[in-house]
Amino acid sequence: MTFPGLGHIAVTVRDLSVSTPWYRALFGYDAVLDEDADAGFHHVVWVLKDGTLFGIHEHPAAPAQETFSEFRTGLDHVGFAVTGRAELQEWATRLDNMGVSHGGIVDAHYGSGLSFRDPDGIALELFAPPG
Repeated sequence: MTFPGLGHIAVTVRDLSVSTPWYRALFGYDAVLDEDADAGFHHVVWVLKDGTLFGIHEHPAAPAQETFSEFRTGLDHVGFAVTGRAELQEWATRLDNMGVSHGGIVDAHYGSGLSFRDPDGIALELFAPPG
């Protein structure tokens, strides 16, 4: 049996009124879901081009002042696949136009990445295979 691919990713944000428009601008289209979940939180979900669902959740009991850190146990970053380095260059320009700071394209023998953060400091990366 082969282990399945990712079906969805969900990250917790502090304020959906800030994060929802930010992710909408990043993805370039509206979410497919924006509702209160039965589990007591509100979530907004997009379908990415490969069919993976990406959701942002706001929990009413979450500490408002806590910020993301990849140095704590849990999530390090979310990586999104792009086709190649040329597409990374297009994304760097798009992030610049959105006013989103990033670390520039970093090349390694295993591929190239472009790292940036969402409004809560959640680490995100666009990653291209080598070549």
